[in-house]
Amino acid sequence: MRFQNQIAVVTGGGSGIGLETARKLASEGAKVILAGRSEEKLKAAAEQLNHSEQAAFPFAADVTKEEDVLSLLSYVKEEFGDLHILVNNAGGSVHSRIMDTTAEQWDFVQNVNLKSVFLVSKVLGGYMAECSDEGNDNRAIVNVASLSGHKAGAEIPHYSAAKAAVIHFTRALAHEFARNGIRVNSVSPGFIETPLTEQGLQNARFTEAIKRNTALKRVGKPEEIANIIAFAASHEASYMTGSDLLADGGWLIT
Repeated sequence: MRFQNQIAVVTGGGSGIGLETARKLASEGAKVILAGRSEEKLKAAAEQLNHSEQAAFPFAADVTKEEDVLSLLSYVKEEFGDLHILVNNAGGSVHSRIMDTTAEQWDFVQNVNLKSVFLVSKVLGGYMAECSDEGNDNRAIVNVASLSGHKAGAEIPHYSAAKAAVIHFTRALAHEFARNGIRVNSVSPGFIETPLTEQGLQNARFTEAIKRNTALKRVGKPEEIANIIAFAASHEASYMTGSDLLADGGWLIT
């Protein structure tokens, strides 16, 4: 029970990696606030996690908007009075090459993948710093980056740029929050089975190409990434900050 009596926020917590991360944290004692845009999806996710006891709490918020993030902060303060773990998992993309990408598409991808990390880290991370006992308790931020932040994709230039920025932002944030005893790390998943990748993975040629170019010869599962996020958020990673944990099944070494 690594997270007993700890409070966590997971953005993009309604499905995929976010939901599995929330499940992992809750299974080890945390009370988890699921943040995302779809209230219906968040309520359904919370119901999944609340069979035995109330461990998950849905809160609808668009984390690309400062006013929504401030509302999320007010909820955390009023209902829980503390914050130990923050997982910035919200994300999304579109497929388009550079010359076909509109300014609106660029802004959407940067906002949901990068601006959200900045806003949530500043607002909720700032509150976490206020609550911190300067390293004498467990406080951690984990940002979900991507393999694409290490190896640019031809049809996702905006996403690759945003995720590379998340990795570097993580390092800067780790430096700034170290004085408050808050560790900040990122996790970079490779190709994972999630609702966002479901359509692409139904293409047999695409799936076979992934397997062929991945050392472990398979697509990853959301719970495998959740396990790594939970490690980075736990006391077991107490001397690690400013790091990026690459979980790509060996894509970059093939």
